[in-house]
Amino acid sequence: MEDRSAHKQMLKQFCEQVIIQRIASSSKAMDDAQAAANQEEKSSAGDKYETSRAMSHLEKDMHARQLLAHQQDLNALRAININSIYNTPAPGAFVQSSKADFFIAAGLGKQLVNGEQVVFLSPVSPLAQQLMKKKLGDEFDFMGKSTITAIY
Repeated sequence: MEDRSAHKQMLKQFCEQVIIQRIASSSKAMDDAQAAANQEEKSSAGDKYETSRAMSHLEKDMHARQLLAHQQDLNALRAININSIYNTPAPGAFVQSSKADFFIAAGLGKQLVNGEQVVFLSPVSPLAQQLMKKKLGDEFDFMGKSTITAIY
């Protein structure tokens, strides 16, 4: 029981680190795009200057949206309770199957954590939603038929 909680704690910390890195990257990219817009010099070709500034602002806005999404992911992750041991898949649950292991917490996709392949799913993803309707021994569609072998 103790090792299962520790395993989920380690996976949650891994998620948090990845999302924090993504926040830092988006923030830096946003700052870089703003700096590029600020450095554009007005030339005799005014249209080129305006187009370049507009592109820099679009890039900054895109990174701002990514930053907001990553911050929302981090807040949602931090709200997940991993101390419960679940009988059915739910946010904060670790699900082992015949084809893959899943951690329902944040949508990071397949990651290698301490030599273990884990598919990190957002609780709102279609696969997580499919899993949440299942229980131990049930089959679901993932790379063909897959069977749930453990949930905690």
